[in-house]
Amino acid sequence: MTEATQPRPRPKLPVQQLAILVVARLAEPLAYTSIYPYLPEMMRDFGIPQDEVAKWAGLTTAIFAVSQGLAALPWGRASDRYGRKPILLCGLVSTMVCFLVWGVSTSLPMAMAARAVQGAGNGNVAIIRTIVAEIVPEKELRPRAFSIMPLVWSLGAVLGPAFGGFLAQPARKYPDLFGNVEFFKRFPYALPNLVATVFFLISAATAFLFLKESLPVKRDERDWGLELGSRLTRAIRRKPPRVRPGLASADGEAATPDPSPKKPAPPGTSPKMREALTRQTVINLVTYTILSLHSLAFDQNITVFLNYPVMKHTPENTRYPFYFNGGFGLKSNKIGSIFAIYGITCGVIQFVLYPPLVKRFGILRCWQVCSVTIPFVYILTPYTSLFPTEGTRLAAVIIVLMIKGLVTIVAFPCITILLTNSCESTYVLGTVNGLGTSFSGFARAIGPASTGLAFSWGAKHGYIVSAYFFLALASAAGAVPGFFIRDGDGPAMSADTGPGDVAVARHPLRNGSSDGVLSNASAIADVSDDDVDAAAPLLGRTRKQGTTYNATDAQQR
Repeated sequence: MTEATQPRPRPKLPVQQLAILVVARLAEPLAYTSIYPYLPEMMRDFGIPQDEVAKWAGLTTAIFAVSQGLAALPWGRASDRYGRKPILLCGLVSTMVCFLVWGVSTSLPMAMAARAVQGAGNGNVAIIRTIVAEIVPEKELRPRAFSIMPLVWSLGAVLGPAFGGFLAQPARKYPDLFGNVEFFKRFPYALPNLVATVFFLISAATAFLFLKESLPVKRDERDWGLELGSRLTRAIRRKPPRVRPGLASADGEAATPDPSPKKPAPPGTSPKMREALTRQTVINLVTYTILSLHSLAFDQNITVFLNYPVMKHTPENTRYPFYFNGGFGLKSNKIGSIFAIYGITCGVIQFVLYPPLVKRFGILRCWQVCSVTIPFVYILTPYTSLFPTEGTRLAAVIIVLMIKGLVTIVAFPCITILLTNSCESTYVLGTVNGLGTSFSGFARAIGPASTGLAFSWGAKHGYIVSAYFFLALASAAGAVPGFFIRDGDGPAMSADTGPGDVAVARHPLRNGSSDGVLSNASAIADVSDDDVDAAAPLLGRTRKQGTTYNATDAQQR
């Protein structure tokens, strides 16, 4: 069989770069969810009355989301201009510093200021989503690639609440170890944030040393972090790498490119808004925004519900099905344990159930089923407090949380893929994902704030169901635009695509490489020489007539 007739090998995931993104991503959900178990107690330590805790906990979450929403689009457009990697690193460092300030906050204004700056300084949700889309352009690989980051969130959701619940107030909980440490007496919520700082340092160092730039126009620029990482790797191995620059490694990941300076890429430019906002993109953005609103609001408010005191139901304070009150009366360590179970469930669902579900029913159908299921989960939640014993109440709420985990852990990667597939070019990915983060940021502000207000009102007037019925209505409204979504073909890949340009190629040429490098000649065997030449800016290095050449050099010649 000649080279020209050899079948094209199946594309592979860029495993190494995705693993680096996993490490870079892990610190944020871990730190973010670590505050959930102790947030109600922290609010009370600030002098907030019990029936106002839900409101101020929601507003504390809301101010983070508002500032994140305001800053997300500028961060996304900055990544389109300056590259994904530097913006990602800025977000990690900023978030780390703000979590330290949050941990030593002694008043509500100080805590809210720390959360506001933290939200404004981090646009990494959109940045990481854009990087995944750029390093995995093959549509058939995207469900698996996009399911990885929610799996990371699930892992963070296991570890975060666990150490947040167990490490908060260490001087009181563990007097033998920390009872004489004055620092932890003065700052009872500092320890979990100090632990989170270690994860942020690991994430930032890993991204700086080993993450490759995915923005096409910035890929050929010199990366001092990659150079240092390459030297450290060689020093540890004490032998030269076996893979030559420009050729793929065994797992389909491209080897680190030659770090020597190359011809500078043209300066990045930001796309115009009208190029990014197609009809399908707008529908996906609306749907994603509403999903963010009710999902985060539930996760934040459920801790207040679990911490709210148990009420004895009498004919005077109870009239079913809507007029009743009371929660679970749990402390932060038990809430942390419940969230750990919740996170483990989400991780199992993501790893075991999500891929076959998507393969069997498709991205769009899975999303539509999830969107019509979630309102019923919210409606059932407040009724779990009516079971007669603590054991039955806990069992009921854990079952509800597992169902909620199943629905949202499938829904989020599905809508993320649908949003990515609605883009016509990678040129607008950063902007679209920045818009998605901005809109979802505002939704994540409105959701917890309004749900907290509804919960506080319901707690005062005997309608504990009010917050969860509000979430059910919001999720039902979010299901409607989802039935107007169409699954697109995904963005075109091009290094040189600019405003108004047509993308050079739509990603069948790429073979699992994270930096646009083909692993072997058979990957382009069924493509004409003209097509290969046209795709040269995308490929970086390719093979032609049995020789390896650099596409930029070929253009110069």
